[in-house]
Amino acid sequence: MAELKNRQVYHEYFIDAKYEAGMVLLGTEVKSLREGKASFNDSYCLIHKHEVWIKSLHIAMYSHGTVNNHDPLRDRKLLLEKREIRKIEAKLKEKGYTLVPLRIFFTEKGLAKMEIGLAKGKKLHDKRESIRQRDVERDMKRYIK
Repeated sequence: MAELKNRQVYHEYFIDAKYEAGMVLLGTEVKSLREGKASFNDSYCLIHKHEVWIKSLHIAMYSHGTVNNHDPLRDRKLLLEKREIRKIEAKLKEKGYTLVPLRIFFTEKGLAKMEIGLAKGKKLHDKRESIRQRDVERDMKRYIK
């Protein structure tokens, strides 16, 4: 089963907290996700009327779908517990925090889940430090082998 990761988010943000959310999907969306056909480009999460929504997540149309195929960029509802939503809402009111999608995966039961993260934006010097640290770790792995 496919696991889709949003690699760019780790370059752009510090992740403070992670939450696992269920997703309200149509059948063709699930089939397309199983094929690994989704893109996180410009996608973000928001809270509207105490519900968490993901916007701009592109799930490609299912190749064998009929007229019942889904809209690739539709808004999708994420399922979290009320106390988790309240905790996230409180953090989002602080300056600099945003809610970003981290990865989509399937559980053993076959349910599609999304991991979302409470993130704080990195400054340019922080990004450079992350790149430098990644290069050092890569060099160390090379020498160990």
